[in-house]
Amino acid sequence: MSVDLLIEEILPSDGNVIMETVKDSKGGKKVFLSGIFMQGEVQNRNGRVYPLSEISSAVDGAKQTIATHGGIFGELDHPQTLNVNMDRISHVIREIYMDGSNAVGKAELLETPMGMIAKELAKSGVRYGISSRGTGDVDSSGGVKGFRLVTCDLVVTPSAQGAILDPIYESLQRDIKGAEIMSLAESVRHDPKAQEYFRKEILKFISKIL
Repeated sequence: MSVDLLIEEILPSDGNVIMETVKDSKGGKKVFLSGIFMQGEVQNRNGRVYPLSEISSAVDGAKQTIATHGGIFGELDHPQTLNVNMDRISHVIREIYMDGSNAVGKAELLETPMGMIAKELAKSGVRYGISSRGTGDVDSSGGVKGFRLVTCDLVVTPSAQGAILDPIYESLQRDIKGAEIMSLAESVRHDPKAQEYFRKEILKFISKIL
């Protein structure tokens, strides 16, 4: 056995991830995504099987982290490292619990640049998949032991080819208009009119590069 970086993806149709908008105490709106984050006792697309005990243990550890720190940050797309990159944070996992052999979670989309992109893609009808990141031992038959969950990321089209979000982010960084959008995303957090302008601009930008 060897200790591996484990990235497991759940398709939108399998995870049944849904979006909901909730008013906060100040009259603003918070956007949440909830659904299946991890699956146990089934062979996944990578040929690995996570025993129920491993998923349950990982969820217990995640619950403790959430209770201690208020949540677990995640990114758009799934980097091939264990580090969570601050400039790519899009959401924070607020809840996670076991439902049968599945780990079900709830994540709040943040008003970071990547979080704003995630919100607009979701409002445009994009269905997200979930990509969990962690470490564990994988035996020759694909069984996983000692699994430790680091975070769960959002992916548009879970596959070996990666999601659509990398080209969007890279285009935002390269393009002059994209740089303006990134700057705008940082400044609209408490301005409803600016948020509406941002929404229109990001949709126009996405339609241009896709």
